[in-house]
Amino acid sequence: MKHLLFAHHDKFSRTIVLALAILTIGIPLLTLLTPVESVFHCSAYTLSLLGKYLTFALVGLSLDLVWGYCGILALGHGAFFALGGYVMGMYLMRQIGARGVYGNPELPDFMVFLNWQELPWYWLGVNHFGVMLLLVGLVPGLLAWVFGGLAFRSRVTGVYLSIITQALTYALLLAFFRNEMGFGGNNGLTDFKDILGFNCQSEAVRVALFFLSGLALLGSYLLCHAVVHSKLGRVVMAIRDQEARVRFLGYRVELFKLWIFVFAAILAGIAGALYVPQVGIINPSEFSPLNSLEIVIWVAIGGRGTLYGAIIGAILVNYGKTVLTGLLPEAWLYILGSLFVLVTLLLPQGLVGWLRSYTKERSA
Repeated sequence: MKHLLFAHHDKFSRTIVLALAILTIGIPLLTLLTPVESVFHCSAYTLSLLGKYLTFALVGLSLDLVWGYCGILALGHGAFFALGGYVMGMYLMRQIGARGVYGNPELPDFMVFLNWQELPWYWLGVNHFGVMLLLVGLVPGLLAWVFGGLAFRSRVTGVYLSIITQALTYALLLAFFRNEMGFGGNNGLTDFKDILGFNCQSEAVRVALFFLSGLALLGSYLLCHAVVHSKLGRVVMAIRDQEARVRFLGYRVELFKLWIFVFAAILAGIAGALYVPQVGIINPSEFSPLNSLEIVIWVAIGGRGTLYGAIIGAILVNYGKTVLTGLLPEAWLYILGSLFVLVTLLLPQGLVGWLRSYTKERSA
């Protein structure tokens, strides 16, 4: 087991696992065991904010798997995150039942407002928690399988593949904006009441969602670490570096790329599903190509091809976004763009790469 998880004895990997475990267990315990007025007690807002950072770290981790280790720069990776979020949003909307504004036990309020007479077929069954869990991975995974199968079989690579993935998420953005799609149009899905019978706004639910987000991130990191240090991972990295040579050796390159692409899409879908109940809304803006570009920036700043770099980059950049959008809301995008350019030029291996080099120089 130790060989699978830390084959290269990377102290940074052990550190990130330990830190995630402490945060995942420590913050919920402190919140539940300390009084509200205590400095160690996290408010519902803080828990939701930290939980949101963890879901962003998970989607960043999934992109690093396909970009950092397989060389696929997917500029539409946010689409899988949004699809997982919409599945969770549909489940939460069905849980409202007759408590909506129009009191319809079957149809969400926006469908009643638009004079829909019955639920679309793709909404059927999503009110069951088990079905929702299945669809959270199945929907983004199926899209990745169809799209990736066509693209990789046609040997679309490089910038052309990046542009196509960006076009995919933009097409989904336009589609989900339409009221005829049955996903709430530009308003999306919101006004959630409860999950599994528990109030979504209660402290206990916030604590549980934070814990599940941390657990999902920790488990996904360990799983991705095991994958990239397995024989499969070595073949995938060889494809990244010398695809033609790997193909010449007899490997079906498109199948390896497809496996990693689908696996990463499922992880992104899980991140989206955990994100929605913590922020309380999901709308078509989550499909925006800008969101997918931000995920790329997180990974690049943290350090691609390391896994933990994506986690660090996602958390640091989003924390900076929270602070700076309050202090300098109009300048945030310029700061983010400048940071990406500077890191690309001065720190091509990201913050983690610089930290590793600095550590080696100090120990030499």
